[in-house]
Amino acid sequence: MKILSLKVSDTLAHRLTHAASSRKSTKSEVIREALVAFLEHAGKGQGGSALMLAKDLAGSITGPADLSVNPAHLKQFGRSPRRKRAGGR
Repeated sequence: MKILSLKVSDTLAHRLTHAASSRKSTKSEVIREALVAFLEHAGKGQGGSALMLAKDLAGSITGPADLSVNPAHLKQFGRSPRRKRAGGR
């Protein structure tokens, strides 16, 4: 096993001491477990499709499922927008 030394703030050192004593473990063991957990999740990011990332939001709003089937929305589809005539006509 390799030896690693690091500097931590007084606050972090206090929290580490408290965590180790409440778990009846050593500070080294707490740090090893935290480092393993961090490295297992590092770089995994949030991959997947947009639906997978927003699956908890899918279906959370009400309204028409697909506006493309509503004839009112298709009335002017594909046509050039009308230009307003000068003179108020």
